Amino acid sequence: MTALDDLVRLLGPSTVARTPSPDDWTETEAYVASPLPTDFKTFLDTYGTGVICDELVIFHPRGDSPLLARMRQVHERRAEARRRAPDLHTFPVHPEPGGLISWGYDHSGNEHFFWPCDPDPDRWKVVTDSHGLELEVFEGPFTAFVLDYVEQLRNLDPHHGLGPDELEFLEPEDLAELAERGEIGPVEPSFKPI
Repeated sequence: MTALDDLVRLLGPSTVARTPSPDDWTETEAYVASPLPTDFKTFLDTYGTGVICDELVIFHPRGDSPLLARMRQVHERRAEARRRAPDLHTFPVHPEPGGLISWGYDHSGNEHFFWPCDPDPDRWKVVTDSHGLELEVFEGPFTAFVLDYVEQLRNLDPHHGLGPDELEFLEPEDLAELAERGEIGPVEPSFKPI
């Protein structure tokens, strides 16, 4: 079983109502000057633009928020930040050779990129920019990264999201209500199209 199979099992069947076409990726891959990772395209062709676990936002080229438009915006912003503070932005950004390629973000304020560190796009790594403070490199492909991301959210502490001061004053029924609303604790795997 592949990471993509595991993701589909966790997230459930897709609700995308259109038939994907290889032409969907033509303009985006021309901009990147490379094919994008196969598992990334397969996942997005299956699910489309959306939010995984109400946290991780991903973009398809034909979605309401097209991937290419977002890539260009993020790349321009990062290139400008790199020009202003090269010591803080050590990774190049597309279109520089080996530059990071944007593919999504999360609601925690992190940006997610492909690092084209190999001629084979299926061997590219995922890089997360944590609030512009540090870059984390994930050694696997896109679907393994997303699967790991989902598993981390599934395995959160039951009181994740609350500080010690808040825990001291909340009654068990308050904690149960917060958990039921999804405001604290583990997250159920989900995908919501946007």
